[in-house]
Amino acid sequence: MKNEKKKHSSLYEKDGISPPEIISLNAVEQIQKFRKKQLSSRELIDGILSGNIADLSRAITLVESTNANHLAKANEIINTCLPYANKSLRIGITGVPGVGKSTFIEAFGKYLTSLGKKVAVLAVDPSSTISHGSILGDKTRMEELVKDTNAYIRPSASGETLGGVARKTRETITLCEAAGFDTILIETVGVGQSETAVHSMVDFFLLLKISGAGDELQGIKRGIMEMADAIIINKADGDNIKKANLAKAEFNRALHLFPAKKSGWTPITSTCSAITHDGIPEVWKTIEQFLEFTKRNKYFFKKRKEQNQYWLLETINEQLKSNFYNHPEIIKLLESSKKAVSTDEISPFAAAQELLNVYQNYKKIS
Repeated sequence: MKNEKKKHSSLYEKDGISPPEIISLNAVEQIQKFRKKQLSSRELIDGILSGNIADLSRAITLVESTNANHLAKANEIINTCLPYANKSLRIGITGVPGVGKSTFIEAFGKYLTSLGKKVAVLAVDPSSTISHGSILGDKTRMEELVKDTNAYIRPSASGETLGGVARKTRETITLCEAAGFDTILIETVGVGQSETAVHSMVDFFLLLKISGAGDELQGIKRGIMEMADAIIINKADGDNIKKANLAKAEFNRALHLFPAKKSGWTPITSTCSAITHDGIPEVWKTIEQFLEFTKRNKYFFKKRKEQNQYWLLETINEQLKSNFYNHPEIIKLLESSKKAVSTDEISPFAAAQELLNVYQNYKKIS
């Protein structure tokens, strides 16, 4: 029985060979120490103004934070960077899911960097209403642009914000401009019922469409069409070129039904392919024509001033809302008010008024 082999269970594993120690413990310690280090506002500001991408990302994270302790630091960074901002072209890009926004932005962004532009892409991903999480996968969809040294891609979650933009996108634009980016591309989550938010922070609003989506005859949601400065029929390649040209003609006819834009600009409809890059240079040419036209008639500068006023009021509204929900007395009373409303003991309107009265009275006392 000398040759009888020892039986092992199916879970048995042979002893392996331990891998050699190739990680420098000193390097690990240095990296951990660096990650724990909290940079001061001044250090982050200096980093942003010198074009340091890591410091820009850290500052944006501070701005997006809901932590009350980060607010003062974020405001200091934004206020200091403001004199170095407002020197970029801001382009909003929207379209239904599946229209190819990320592919288009990568092709368009690469074209702009080839012209010597510094491009920042602020990509907003939808947040789940159940888990409140976001995939934030735009960098993986733009694998060529993400490697471009003249491009910066920052994905952010939309959170509870309507309009397809993140809560702090406006401030993020300021930081990117201060870091030296001269072209800001803002990708929204997709066409919804409230796209006015992105329209209120960009100079040029680009609507991406595809042929055969069934919305040519509807003229696609009137509001979004009225806001668009250009309509681009994407995926105009292969067997789809003929359909794309038909869709272009349909949208051109639909545009004639809308009132003239305040800028005096007539929206342009064209086709392109983000895969073959056909039509991409023409998109940039359209934007340059728009800039020349609106700067000549002063609308460009007038719109920027109106946008600043709009965001003043939006920031006040946001801060008032935050102060209300974080007030200690409101936190204590809100749950009981919800229960009373759910059992029909009180109407939602009366309950809301009671809470507002409590908040106002405490504000008077304080």
